[in-house]
Amino acid sequence: MISRIEQDHSRFREIIRGRIRKNLRKYISRGDMIAPKSKGSVSIPMPQIKIPRFSFGSNKGNGVGQGDGEPGDPVGGDPQDGQGGKGKAGQDEGQKALEVEVSLEELAEILGEELGLPRIEPRGTQSLETKKDRYVGLRTTGPESLRSFKATFKRALRRQVAMGTYDRNRPVVVPIREDRRYRSWRTDPRPQSNAVIIYMMDVSGSMGDEQKEIVRIESFWIDTWLRSQYKGLESRYIIHDASARVVEREVFFKTRESGGTMISSAYKVCNELIEAEFDPEQWNIYAFHFSDGDNWSVDDTSTCVKLLREELLPRLNQFGYGQVESPYGSGQFIKDLRGAFPKQENLVTSEIKNKDEIMDSIREFLKGGR
Repeated sequence: MISRIEQDHSRFREIIRGRIRKNLRKYISRGDMIAPKSKGSVSIPMPQIKIPRFSFGSNKGNGVGQGDGEPGDPVGGDPQDGQGGKGKAGQDEGQKALEVEVSLEELAEILGEELGLPRIEPRGTQSLETKKDRYVGLRTTGPESLRSFKATFKRALRRQVAMGTYDRNRPVVVPIREDRRYRSWRTDPRPQSNAVIIYMMDVSGSMGDEQKEIVRIESFWIDTWLRSQYKGLESRYIIHDASARVVEREVFFKTRESGGTMISSAYKVCNELIEAEFDPEQWNIYAFHFSDGDNWSVDDTSTCVKLLREELLPRLNQFGYGQVESPYGSGQFIKDLRGAFPKQENLVTSEIKNKDEIMDSIREFLKGGR
């Protein structure tokens, strides 16, 4: 039987869920949501939520339904009520925002529902779970190979002392059958990381703070969705200007260079990383590259196309290229990719002009369900 408080909590969560869905585009574009409040959850600020309820007024014998009245007359209260901005100055506190903690799993579910994202079908042949035996206690029966000498000896010693048969001058402890203790174990399922996301970002001089913030936000939401589809997920980060290197997550989002741009350097490092660590037969591999579309030369773009066609695309579930609009970038690279791969299903391109378009870009990247 469901208690009243459980019903109220369930109703409150449904209201919260509706508010999040209604304002999802606004929440997605906010960078301050990315830092989780606790492991596996984030805090979402929203206006105070008041559950609708009946309240008694003070009509004082006047108003609609009781005495004379005209259409438009207020039912009780001051006619000036509700006319914000036209009243007198006051000293009361204003309306405060309510911080609601929401799990990343629930956010991913809301994101998937709102964007109409299909469930992903893994391509790996390995089981998604491994199992590990862990010793958790002792029991009175078991194979001799698992007998605990220490526990058995202590039990026998305690018994002999209690019975008065223990001789301190001749400390011989002889366990009997009832003294024997055996280690017991429990088999725990352990998630196996069978998917990896490789993020690549252009950090050359033409990529400013605003462009990198867009990449940071979009990467977070892509990561949130894919983690809801796999029991384990690895992430790798590559930054590049004229050269590329693998870095930690914090470095990926904070580094700013001032050199030129050679996109093929990132694709080469990505390919080397896959060859060294991630067998495509066992891993679901996703790669996302973000840039302002400015590349060093036509020859380097040709090298990128060759690497994608011959090395990367045959190994990847999906390659996503997101082009962030920049006043300093030419924006040519996305045109070259679309021209070279007009019908490549696992290559998806997206143009991101500002934060308001992040949600549309995520839909473009993930709607294929690969």
